[in-house]
Amino acid sequence: MASTEPIKENFSQRKSGKLYTAHIESQARVEFKDISSLVQKFVTDSGVQSGMCFLFVPHTTAAILINENDDPALQKDLGNFLKSLAPRDGSYHHDDGNCDAHLKAAVFGNSKWLFVEDGRLVLGRWQGIFLCEFDGPRRRDLRVKVLPD
Repeated sequence: MASTEPIKENFSQRKSGKLYTAHIESQARVEFKDISSLVQKFVTDSGVQSGMCFLFVPHTTAAILINENDDPALQKDLGNFLKSLAPRDGSYHHDDGNCDAHLKAAVFGNSKWLFVEDGRLVLGRWQGIFLCEFDGPRRRDLRVKVLPD
């Protein structure tokens, strides 16, 4: 006969991972700041060899992007693309002067997950991690949680 008792896990043996916070200053209204080395430093400091890394920016006018970090011209192209998608002087119902920034942040999102293997972030050859500022200059918070398997 099958038991109807719930399975009890030993949560005291489960590793909860490490949470890091960084403060990042932007210098312009729209800016793409490469934070790849900062995030890798958190992974290294955590000691996690295999697991996941979660990135979160708790702001509605900033975002996290994973994209090419080899050619800075791409950042200008991304900025121009977003400007055509959501112009600053557009006619918006949310008319507080930064609705375009909210829309741009919504396109990329405020969080990302990355794999960690052998103590390193798993990124493609040309990929980097960017904190995207759309309503700067401002001081932004970045939360990084590194979780073991």
